[in-house]
Amino acid sequence: MQFAKPLIRGRLVKRYKRFLADVVLDSGETITASCANTGSMKGLVSPGATVWLSESDSTTRKYRHTWEMVEHDGGKGPTIVGINTGHPNKIVAEAIEAGKIAALKGYKGLRREVKYGKNSRIDLLLEDPKKGCCYVEIKNVHFLRKAGLAEFPDSVTSRGAKHLVELSDMVAEGHRAVMVYLVQRADATRLTLARDIDPDYGAAFDKARSAGVEALAYRCALSPHDIKLDKKIPVAP
Repeated sequence: MQFAKPLIRGRLVKRYKRFLADVVLDSGETITASCANTGSMKGLVSPGATVWLSESDSTTRKYRHTWEMVEHDGGKGPTIVGINTGHPNKIVAEAIEAGKIAALKGYKGLRREVKYGKNSRIDLLLEDPKKGCCYVEIKNVHFLRKAGLAEFPDSVTSRGAKHLVELSDMVAEGHRAVMVYLVQRADATRLTLARDIDPDYGAAFDKARSAGVEALAYRCALSPHDIKLDKKIPVAP
């Protein structure tokens, strides 16, 4: 996924009301940016952190800037972390279409945001006359407490647990279902569940895996110009 134009660098003043962040740009101007991340962003909101913003030319937007990335030291030196939860679906879809996810190759059709289950929408639905349907749910990951070990979730997510149940239902109906955890940081070498933060999600994950739901994790390579799928990493629940 390429940004329309290179991101703008600045320093974080504070994040507040979940959806807003004040930033001092390198130019010296202080602006308010929108934050497309409703999670806790645990460990990533320290005042003074280096951040990168995109800028929109739209005249209808209240805030021209969007917070996209933050620099964070996860124990192996500073790395760029993607925090915009609006990007993972596009990144994974582009990677599938380019044949970069071996486990999801060979499907002739790809649709996004398709209704399924109990009043839900699947992130990606892969379809093929011979292979059948594959329901793909994508989760953004940026939480890291121990060097190299990415964790999900960073806060309680009852919605995430619900998705696991509905994916299990799709398997029971004879379809394929896959969880893709997209780690928007290059310093992760494996992924695990933050069971101390959300034990219910951990239990739902275990039940879903037993029911046949697959789990994949990929880390990203990030720059102020683009975000790309980089490498598959093991899931160690």
